Amino acid sequence: MSEGTQIAGRFRGYLPVVVDLETGGFNPNGDAILELAAVLLSYDGARLQNNHVLHYHVAPLPGTNMDPASLRFNGIDPYHPLRKARAEPEVFQDFFREVRKAVKNGGCNRAIIVAHNAAFDHQFIMSGANRNAIKRNPFHPFSFIDTASLAAVALGQTVLSQACGSAGIAYDSNEAHSALYDAEVTAALFCSIVNRWQDLGGWPLR
Repeated sequence: MSEGTQIAGRFRGYLPVVVDLETGGFNPNGDAILELAAVLLSYDGARLQNNHVLHYHVAPLPGTNMDPASLRFNGIDPYHPLRKARAEPEVFQDFFREVRKAVKNGGCNRAIIVAHNAAFDHQFIMSGANRNAIKRNPFHPFSFIDTASLAAVALGQTVLSQACGSAGIAYDSNEAHSALYDAEVTAALFCSIVNRWQDLGGWPLR
């Protein structure tokens, strides 16, 4: 069995894609997306691990909102010339193209978003696709995998930094709230929980 069919069999035909976004607020229908990162995973039947990282700085879509408090929190200057930000429609086209390619290579039917407090990221991804009229969205329209919930069960923690500490994963609070850093750390946490479950005999099902 190939690595691709292994991951399809592990997650019921879905390809898990770990996602993190930095935004201009909490309203997915009106606030700007400023940064998007995703980690594509591989699975050989024994270990789930990071395979490929996607990272985009996003130019605020005209007409979207940016709360000054949110910008202070994530430290993003949306118009800084060194950001080399790309237009939101272009980012979504490229992101979805890469995910569709990974879905095909993995022998999967569809992708599913994995994130920490995943409802937030899922809503922004769905809204971004809709407001830019992006076709062929590879992600499940309402299902997602939330690492906060998984960590609560597996580690007794829901805060990302504390869950990582319990899992033995290094976490640098100075790097937090960067989409790239948070996506990579969340991917490490997700892989750790999935692999630990397998090590404990929870997978494959008997």
